[in-house]
Amino acid sequence: IINPKSITMGQLYGCFDPVSHEWSDGVLAVSFREQASSTLEDRQWILFDGPVDAVWIENMNTVLDDNKKLCLMSGEIIQMSNQMSLIFEPEDLEVASPATVSRCGMIYFEPHQLGWRPFKESYFNNLPDTMNKDHRDLLEDLFEWLVDPC
Repeated sequence: IINPKSITMGQLYGCFDPVSHEWSDGVLAVSFREQASSTLEDRQWILFDGPVDAVWIENMNTVLDDNKKLCLMSGEIIQMSNQMSLIFEPEDLEVASPATVSRCGMIYFEPHQLGWRPFKESYFNNLPDTMNKDHRDLLEDLFEWLVDPC
């Protein structure tokens, strides 16, 4: 999971050191290369959780079009594998360009459409393993009994 607006472009894609002129990979470059070269048959995901804007998404255009290649400033081109998928989870698309929106499949949910059950499921997925099934069942019954009427 990467929030592209929480880091600099150099930290995201990579950059040349101004003194040594050596290339340092960014977090996306490392993740993308690792997944692209993986021999696993499992689906692999890169999740972008944050605003989609022209500042960082511009460099993703070659990934989002038919080429499916990440082109880095170092000159390296990394081909996306068939097992790789990208998910963008922005709050809105106010500053996304039409070109970016047209390259992505969109699914939109109003928060009220989801309800409270996904939060409960997420909570249950993070409960400690030491909690036995009887306690989990009791807790789930309490959620259904008390939260739903609210």
